[in-house]
Amino acid sequence: MSTPRILGIGNAIVDVFAEADDSFLDLMGIEKGIMQLVERERGEMLYGAMEQRQQAPGGSVANTLAGLGALGLETAFIGRVRDDALGRFYAETMEAGGTRFANAPVEGGELPTSRSMIFVSPDGERSMNTYLGISAELGPDDVSDAVAGQAGLLFLEGYLYDKPKGKQAFERATALTHAGGGIAGIALSDPFCADRHRTDFQRLVRELDFVIGNEHEWESLYQCRLDEALTRAAAECRLVVCTRSGADVVLIRGEERVVVPVKKVTPVDATGAGDLFAAGFLYGIATKRDLETAGRMGCVAAAEVISHFGARPEADLKALFAQAGLL
Repeated sequence: MSTPRILGIGNAIVDVFAEADDSFLDLMGIEKGIMQLVERERGEMLYGAMEQRQQAPGGSVANTLAGLGALGLETAFIGRVRDDALGRFYAETMEAGGTRFANAPVEGGELPTSRSMIFVSPDGERSMNTYLGISAELGPDDVSDAVAGQAGLLFLEGYLYDKPKGKQAFERATALTHAGGGIAGIALSDPFCADRHRTDFQRLVRELDFVIGNEHEWESLYQCRLDEALTRAAAECRLVVCTRSGADVVLIRGEERVVVPVKKVTPVDATGAGDLFAAGFLYGIATKRDLETAGRMGCVAAAEVISHFGARPEADLKALFAQAGLL
């Protein structure tokens, strides 16, 4: 294939959005601007408190694949949903959007399909309250030889690393992708993920072909200032990417270091900014653009998704790339 098939593995989560001001967040005990894991009972309570809610298939890597699919690449997703209303909605919507949902919804599972209650503040900040449900049970048996072995590029979600079965799924998928001649990388996902899995994530930096993280995730991973953290990562990983919340993006590949300026945009909804940066960046990598162009594509895609409500692109990303002189 001239352009590789891109496979993602991550949490299959239905995103449920509602607008909420700071007083509502305080009343509900929701910490603003971060992702919190919640238990089933609290998840149901928060879901019931949402007014004029909207829903869409979500999950970090799934959002990235949606962006890549919108750009015309062949994509597939390995995730785990239950055969319930939300699970069927998730699988059908992913397929309708052009991403193959590799595994059928699980019949008779004890846990329901995962969902994330996302409260969007007037300043665009999103406060995510995620009940992982059946998604967190994804394991190596969900990774088929045929799907992972045909991936030209594999993208892993750090959030899924919390359980032994998730780790095993990553290891199996990475081995199959590498055996088939593809490349594999991971999104660090969250400073708390980097902190919880520091030893394993540092090993993944050494073993994988690319790693994407923001400044807080890199600093947490190596417990030092950003410059030192990136220097350490770049000495061990073929391609290191660091986003910085509206500041310049840093990309390092061997002796090549690229700094991509970011045009600051006041967000309508910051949900999915990192996910769509990854989509634009990986599109550039998959289509063999130079490092600066790939980074600029990531910035254009991120700017698009924060300009409206929701975590997936609404505008034609290829047209935006062309307007920016990237195609």
